[in-house]
Amino acid sequence: QVQLVESGGGLVQSGGSLRLSCTASGRTSSRYTMGWFRQAPGKEREFVARISWSGSSTYYADSVKGRFTISRENNKNTVYLQMNSLKPEDTAVYYCNAPLSDPTIPGSYWGQGTQVTVSS
Repeated sequence: QVQLVESGGGLVQSGGSLRLSCTASGRTSSRYTMGWFRQAPGKEREFVARISWSGSSTYYADSVKGRFTISRENNKNTVYLQMNSLKPEDTAVYYCNAPLSDPTIPGSYWGQGTQVTVSS
């Protein structure tokens, strides 16, 4: 079992930045590809970004490419999502997920989510 805990959400103005963190505990010896999803009110959960165990491979949804950066520190069991140039349409609950080898197939481990609200 793996437990995922997100932090770093909040309220920010359009054009601002936030950094989300996801810390894993439990069976952290497994070398998971990890990632982020988000769910806006009234919408389905959607893929945002993922990163390989080594950090050498990343993949982003078109809607965030060039604005968001995913990274990880394996010695801290933590994955980050740096979000820049935020837009009101980025408002959502952001969830950490693992393992995430395929962006279309979420893994079985989810965090509780962290709210990101971008005001116009």
